Amino acid sequence: MIKGKIALITGASSGIGYSTAIALAKEGAKIVAGARRTERLNELKSTIENLGGDVTVQKLDVTQKEDCFDFAKIALEKYGNIDILINNAGIMPLSFIKNQKIDEWDKMVDVNIKGVFYCTAAVIPHMAKNKSGHIVNMSSTAGRIVFPAGSVYCATKHAITAFSEGIRQEFSIRSNIRVTCIEPGVVATELTETITDTSLNAFIENVKKMEPLQADDIANCILYALQTPNHVNVNEILLRPVQQDR
Repeated sequence: MIKGKIALITGASSGIGYSTAIALAKEGAKIVAGARRTERLNELKSTIENLGGDVTVQKLDVTQKEDCFDFAKIALEKYGNIDILINNAGIMPLSFIKNQKIDEWDKMVDVNIKGVFYCTAAVIPHMAKNKSGHIVNMSSTAGRIVFPAGSVYCATKHAITAFSEGIRQEFSIRSNIRVTCIEPGVVATELTETITDTSLNAFIENVKKMEPLQADDIANCILYALQTPNHVNVNEILLRPVQQDR
């Protein structure tokens, strides 16, 4: 049961984060949604409130440590608790190393890795003190399989897969904090819109021919992991479109 629980969701302005916020709100969770695009957050707020849900939205840049700690502070000030953290914010500007898009590499490391670290650090003391909590990290099939033009992106997702297992070992037994790593394949989100390497245009068009997973599919997986009994820790969920081979 997640009814009444306080769930923090990063990257909630679109895609998986947006769908997950709605799915959890429908089950009675109180949502604290963060993202950079406040206009989209306000749309999410209206949607959830029209469903009778309880939601707070906050501008959040996960690359800024202070933002992440303020995000947790707002939840504690309003609701007095943090039960769930969903580290969903991420970007995927794929590129070949030879094209030297170093600024994009830096951004991926900042969002995909540091953002997860910062948000986790912001909630862990509270969860550990209460000996209760559930952290869901968004990795990818790229956290298992490396592919050309994905060297840096795959490295960031491998890092999240490793980090998820590390915090599980550190906190699950000692502090009763459950940890779930979600590893989707191709999902119909805005991720491919961040790709600026034009040599990948053919790759993008080919991916578009595939019937992808939908954001709701991932939200349902997250919901499943969160709703398992307290003695069950769903550590990893790997899912792909039927047409995806790797």
